[in-house]
Amino acid sequence: MKVYFNLFDFSQKVNYKTEVLAGFTVAMTMIPESLSFAILAGLSPLTGLYAAFLMGLITAVFGGRPGMVSGGAGATVIVLIALMQSHGVEYVFAAVALAGVFQILVGIFRLGKFIRLVPQPVMYGFVNGLAIVIFMAQVQQFKVPGGTAWLSGPALWTMLALVALTILIVIIFPKITKAIPASLVAIIVVSLLVFGFTIDTKTVKDIASISGGFPPFHIPSVPFNIETLQVIFPYSLVMAGVGLIESLLTLNVVDEITGTKGRGNKEAVAQGTANVVNGFFTGMGGCAMIAQSFVNLSAGSRARLSGIIAALTILLIILFGAPIIERVPMAALVGVMMMVAIGTFEWTSLRIINKMPRHDIIVGILVAGITVWLHNLALAVLIGIIISALVFSWESAKRIRARKYTDENGVKHYEIFGPLFFGSVTTFLEKFDVLNDPDKVIIDFKESRVADMSAIDALNKLTERYQKVNKKLHLQHLSEDCRTLLKNAEGVIEVNIMEDPYYRVATDRASG
Repeated sequence: MKVYFNLFDFSQKVNYKTEVLAGFTVAMTMIPESLSFAILAGLSPLTGLYAAFLMGLITAVFGGRPGMVSGGAGATVIVLIALMQSHGVEYVFAAVALAGVFQILVGIFRLGKFIRLVPQPVMYGFVNGLAIVIFMAQVQQFKVPGGTAWLSGPALWTMLALVALTILIVIIFPKITKAIPASLVAIIVVSLLVFGFTIDTKTVKDIASISGGFPPFHIPSVPFNIETLQVIFPYSLVMAGVGLIESLLTLNVVDEITGTKGRGNKEAVAQGTANVVNGFFTGMGGCAMIAQSFVNLSAGSRARLSGIIAALTILLIILFGAPIIERVPMAALVGVMMMVAIGTFEWTSLRIINKMPRHDIIVGILVAGITVWLHNLALAVLIGIIISALVFSWESAKRIRARKYTDENGVKHYEIFGPLFFGSVTTFLEKFDVLNDPDKVIIDFKESRVADMSAIDALNKLTERYQKVNKKLHLQHLSEDCRTLLKNAEGVIEVNIMEDPYYRVATDRASG
């Protein structure tokens, strides 16, 4: 049954059965991950579950991307580990709330558009790195509960057999029917098998108890002064950046899968609001979770309802269902998440590795490597963007060309092709023969543009060279923004711009 679900700006058709089942599946996969990351950071397990509930509900209702799932993500909580160890949990709550404020400001000032600057190789590296991190996190579940030693003997073989069974169900069940998410079926079947045959294996309870109450309102117990701000500010800024980068990149990936367009700035405001609420309701904060988003999409969800169901399911489990969920075998959840990791990995990036430019391949591998090694998504993406930008600048600098000819009046023309900017000024200056050129020279920028201060300085130097030998240099066909740039620099340079008819270049936005 499909109906329209219009609450809070919802406008797409919703298949209720698909959305509800997808929500249940997402909830099952979010619980162990939220618990694991909370314990990793030295926080109470409930802070992870509260984050999963609060982040999931608020972003599902108010976010800019239906079908995307948010929760207590490891990418953001890892940033706060040092703060937790040095100042305690109250400072963590304050830092989470401040990070939320930063994210709200990004959305209000519409800065989410800058995610467009992330190149495709960086996207591939981001997705592949996270897929490897997700898979490696599941491997850690093969350790003895509460210890660092690996499982061995019957316990290991039991765990492996149950994980293999889960993976088998996830692969085969969709061939039978897609009416019910295969991941949910796998979790239920493996759980019933363990209950029915009283199989001794690791369960959710071995990670931590998930029983508790409704998230309590709590103002962080920190001094409200400049010293506190100095402590939490850098952590909040990094957390806000990491959270938004992961969320907006995940939004782009979901856009590609669904063939629809999300709203980055709206998502930024929703993420920030959710983190502010987390800070005042004892949650550890978070961001979009690519693994759970893939679980949600693979279960058939395309609307907001599944995220709301997942969040409410987690709350009900905290309040009433903990005794049942704590008995779910970890092998079932590990198997599901391993399949998610395999599905998350961009296998296309391996098939095209010999067909892409070498620098793009290096960037993708580097981003994935940093994500896996340091678990620092923000740093990985930033390095990837910087390297891509430098490569682009270098390639653009090599492409500046000049077509030269002398007209019937003895005037020398230089028609410039390619942008004139800091990377190309040296090559640009080498193209002029000042001593042998006639008295009048025209540089035509119809197929070029003056881009920055280095370009202006290069034109000034070129003008001075021609002036020293009593020759006149003219600039022709400058676009409006180029003429404005040169006019603003009149106090420090002297160039002769020929009056041109007004026209727009390709990058100008058409009027009307």
